[in-house]
Amino acid sequence: MITSKTISNGIVRALLTVVVSALVLLFFYQIQSVIIYLVVSSILTLIGYPISDFFKRRLKFNHLFATITTLFIFILLIFGFIMMFIPLILSQGQNLSLLNTAEIEKNITQLSHQIAVFLESHQIDSSQMLKEANITSKINFNIIPNFLNAILGTISSFGMGLASVLFITFFFLKDRSMFLRGAKKLIPNSHEVQVLHSIEKINHLLSRYFIGLLLQLFIVFILYLIVLVIFGIPNAFVIAFLCAILNIIPYIGPLIASVLAAILTMISNLGSDFQSDILPTTIYVLIGFWIVQIIDNNLSQPIIFSKSVSSHPLEIFLVILIAGFLFGILGMIVAVPLYTIMKVIGKEFFPENKIIQLLTKDL
Repeated sequence: MITSKTISNGIVRALLTVVVSALVLLFFYQIQSVIIYLVVSSILTLIGYPISDFFKRRLKFNHLFATITTLFIFILLIFGFIMMFIPLILSQGQNLSLLNTAEIEKNITQLSHQIAVFLESHQIDSSQMLKEANITSKINFNIIPNFLNAILGTISSFGMGLASVLFITFFFLKDRSMFLRGAKKLIPNSHEVQVLHSIEKINHLLSRYFIGLLLQLFIVFILYLIVLVIFGIPNAFVIAFLCAILNIIPYIGPLIASVLAAILTMISNLGSDFQSDILPTTIYVLIGFWIVQIIDNNLSQPIIFSKSVSSHPLEIFLVILIAGFLFGILGMIVAVPLYTIMKVIGKEFFPENKIIQLLTKDL
């Protein structure tokens, strides 16, 4: 029989569960930076483990020296990326300073006027719409120095974050075996073999995936760089790098990269004639970027991703599409790694399921 005491105890337990859950969520929210450091370190570890293993197997380095060498490679790459952006910051800093916000407004107004003249010369009545919109009056150009201040604040905390990530990555690489032995003690004996095999397989597949992702971004970067250099775009190296990084976001990232390239191309040619210089150059750059995206979407990306995670290209496309509809851009970014983890777990724990057998036949 259900008594009032039973009901009250159930209500108390439910309230305690809600309070504890809220406190746990609050705790994770407060340490979100630490969680981000751990996630980034885990990704670097997955990328770095094959490199460290190469040093140990092929070059006969001991474990500690292989770990230090791998971390040193990461540091060199990060330092190289930072140094790569310094010329762009120096060349654009004057235009983006508080003293030159009026010049920026003047240039954008000039570009808007040139677009209006071009539309009028082709009997398109959109120029009146541009004038009525009066875009420049609606833009607060003083937000630019505020944005720069925010960037400086981010850079100031970047050093501590970078040091933390490298420190964690070092011990993830160095003490990987110790962590696995510790995890083994926490695993129930009945599932020990399955869990350990799943961890090993997930590490292997995700390492291949992230290395494949880096290879794909490098290919796209080289192709973008070739396009920008052909058309003489200033700071082509940095722009190509930024646009390549956006390819981390499947399908949407390349579109954003095209828009970014078009905007930077226009800005780099401010002061030139719109119809004979700015517009043709921008169109040529966009056509070049679209050709790169066709190559990437149909050749490099399907081949690299399908090989790295042992999944069919159509399977990857559908997974990314579904994740995008459900969770947005973040879902698209993490779709393939999470799907790979789920496939490995499914194969280990539910090997008799017909659907799982079909999806994991290549694992």
